[in-house]
Amino acid sequence: MIRTCKHIIWNIVTVFTVTMFFSCKSNLDEVSKIGVSENEPIGVAENINLKRTDSGRVIANLVSPKMLDFSNRDFAYNEFPDGVHLDLYDENNQKSTVIADYAIVYDKTNLIDMQGNVILASHKKDTLFAEQLFYDQEREWLFTNQPVTFISANNVINGGGFDSDIEFNQAQVLAVDGEITLDE
Repeated sequence: MIRTCKHIIWNIVTVFTVTMFFSCKSNLDEVSKIGVSENEPIGVAENINLKRTDSGRVIANLVSPKMLDFSNRDFAYNEFPDGVHLDLYDENNQKSTVIADYAIVYDKTNLIDMQGNVILASHKKDTLFAEQLFYDQEREWLFTNQPVTFISANNVINGGGFDSDIEFNQAQVLAVDGEITLDE
């Protein structure tokens, strides 16, 4: 009788253990996310001064007080909540400057969204003022459907949007609502 009772208990323990073993699943991804909120950045960088070079020549210099890295998201991005100052240099070392109060860079689409007091000044002295400006890095194309002011050599043009290549060779102010021609 004692032997049968031990045997029954042993069988129950064995069945329980086997059941527990097969009911467990691998939650390695979930365990690795413990302590990391999906709403929080995976990294924070402060006082950034990033230089990009090509063949030893500086082609871009990005300065920003803060960058938030959200590469832990399905749609990864980097956010610059305190603004950016970007100097771009062409092959003749001529500088163009982009300034914005806020920027966000989307990795998958290669799109940069700049917002708040956006100023883009080219080395040719053309200047664009906008509240929001998008830059398609792959196509090297600037665009917005927000109000803009574009100042070129002889003109000041106000409009409801902007579309252009990065060099302003194909600059087009959309929905023009005012133009002033300056004498040389």
